Amino acid sequence: MDPQESEFVDRMGLVMDRLGATRTMGRLYAWLMICEPPHQSLTELATQLGVSKTAISTVARQLEMAGMIERVPTSNREHRYRVVSGGWAHVMRVQLAALRPALEALDFGMSVIGDARPGQRARLKETRDFFAFTERDADEFLQRWQEYRKKEDDNRSAG
Repeated sequence: MDPQESEFVDRMGLVMDRLGATRTMGRLYAWLMICEPPHQSLTELATQLGVSKTAISTVARQLEMAGMIERVPTSNREHRYRVVSGGWAHVMRVQLAALRPALEALDFGMSVIGDARPGQRARLKETRDFFAFTERDADEFLQRWQEYRKKEDDNRSAG
């Protein structure tokens, strides 16, 4: 890995750290986005990232479960991984699915508070309305994203 690639990998580690994941997760994902060949074994990933094979295995499983990377079929028992197209949209869908229980909890909270405490009810309602708006708008957002990607792919194919 050259110094600029290393800097990119480290920067993505910080990005993922800020998003609530681990730095290693960001570094692994970043390397898989730019490495050649685009699929790497656990040993290759551990060597390139300077992290133990056990740590890489754990993080790779987490990214695989999140739908961001996938295991590549091999003729031997070696685990090889590559980035999955559409991984971030999948992560967004999973995160947005968490809004449903939040809305249910806020609805329950509003029923507990009732109309007797308007200040508390207003705070609950504002939060509930925000989550409801986000949930409603998310489907449209993800649809626009898919349309945008299709148009970009079509333009690349035509050009």
